[in-house]
Amino acid sequence: MPKMKTKGIVTKRFKVTKTGKVLHRVQGARHLRRKKSKATQRRQDTMVLLDNRKFSNMIKHFLSA
Repeated sequence: MPKMKTKGIVTKRFKVTKTGKVLHRVQGARHLRRKKSKATQRRQDTMVLLDNRKFSNMIKHFLSA
């Protein structure tokens, strides 16, 4: 049986750190930036920790496949 391929969309949306934490981009950061404050725009440019443990385990499974 061939090895399962990594899900392409998961590699684009999530990042796993060395310690195993899953990071994701903040939603709402692309469109309609003109009406948002500069502080909000800076906050949305960073990656944040995915806090749902069950979901982060699923993401790690897809990335390691």
